[in-house]
Amino acid sequence: MRYFISLGSNLGNKKKNLGRAVSLLKKNSVEIIKASSLYETFPVGFTAQPWFMNQVLEIKTEMEPESLLFLLKRIEKNMGRKQTPQKGPRCIDIDILLAEDKVVQTDKLQIPHPELAKRNFVLVPLREISPNTVHPVIQKKIEELYRKCLDTSTVLLFDKKK
Repeated sequence: MRYFISLGSNLGNKKKNLGRAVSLLKKNSVEIIKASSLYETFPVGFTAQPWFMNQVLEIKTEMEPESLLFLLKRIEKNMGRKQTPQKGPRCIDIDILLAEDKVVQTDKLQIPHPELAKRNFVLVPLREISPNTVHPVIQKKIEELYRKCLDTSTVLLFDKKK
């Protein structure tokens, strides 16, 4: 199954944290199809914390969404993620944004990610690697969601993908 996931970090060596998360994904039978550039982003919600570094990956795996979520939470824990206030600082945050055209609504998992269309720190890197992907609920392309997004928080290109 093909997924889009977001990676974020605002503690420690943020670039290294994202790279380590990618390595751990690969070690767990996750194929990286595309990776966006790295972006520095202003924190949303709780702003009294360091800026984030964000990236979006297109991945392929045989895992169903719930199994992938379990893997992502295990990677976060192995990398030292602690329980913090919601939207608080963290060494790594990995979220499932999209799972092909599936819609999943459980107590533990919502796909598409409920904040996807509202957050530039996700839309900018997702637009970079897949502007024509259609949001399965809103039925609009990522490019259009980006253009209509009301989020004005800062997203700066940090490291352009070659």
